[in-house]
Amino acid sequence: MPNSKTLAASAFATIVLFFSPFAHAQFAAAVSPPRFELSLKPGTRTRQVIEITNASDAPSTYYVRTADWTLAPDGGVSFSEELGFQSCRPWVAIERREITIPAGGRYRFRFEVEPPAETLPQECRFALLIEGAEQIARTKDDVINPVRGRIGIIVYASIGDAAPDLQLTGAGIADVNGKATPVLKVNNLGNAHGRVTGFLRGIDARGRRLEFYPSSLPILPYETRAIVLTASDGPDSAVDVAYPVKISGQLDWGTASRIEINQLFER
Repeated sequence: MPNSKTLAASAFATIVLFFSPFAHAQFAAAVSPPRFELSLKPGTRTRQVIEITNASDAPSTYYVRTADWTLAPDGGVSFSEELGFQSCRPWVAIERREITIPAGGRYRFRFEVEPPAETLPQECRFALLIEGAEQIARTKDDVINPVRGRIGIIVYASIGDAAPDLQLTGAGIADVNGKATPVLKVNNLGNAHGRVTGFLRGIDARGRRLEFYPSSLPILPYETRAIVLTASDGPDSAVDVAYPVKISGQLDWGTASRIEINQLFER
């Protein structure tokens, strides 16, 4: 792990990954929290703790390392061990690179972030990867493949007065999982990631009064992201929209920061 240093001496969110049923062993782990959003000053150090739980019925060894990551338009995350352009991973120190946790046990894993004193306002983004030991999996076609379970914990660290600046730049209808879906295009002119929250209201062509909830994907600095609006006519009841539909209201993206929406979506 040449790109990671080692230390010198929330609502609980669970991520459990299992290998194929044809594997000889399973990777079952849970982490809390699954994401960090930190505010740091240049030249200062912060220490954070991840709680790792071994959810299997046998002792498990886990390997920890840092990685850079990119976010695809559909929200998929890709990790890279190579240092990316202007990567802040040299500012990161991890407690250790290998831990063993007994069956059902927990481990409080420490990491630190220390931006240099001369760091300009910006957002430091990296991932902590927790991986299981390599296992051998056999497919239905009797092909043997090496597999390794992995959990990626995303860390955002806002340095100085870095902040998002979100603006609505467009709206339309897109095919999302085979359904025509309202989508907002949101641009981030700031130097830290942001998210839109809240809900909107609309009446579709069938006369139904609907509520629309935006996806929670982060909008990274200097990028434009399509934010999907999911329609609902009640708690936990997503519905298909009959077009045209007029959607209005406001979405929040920061303290006293809002985006006003008053948009007709039609095919």
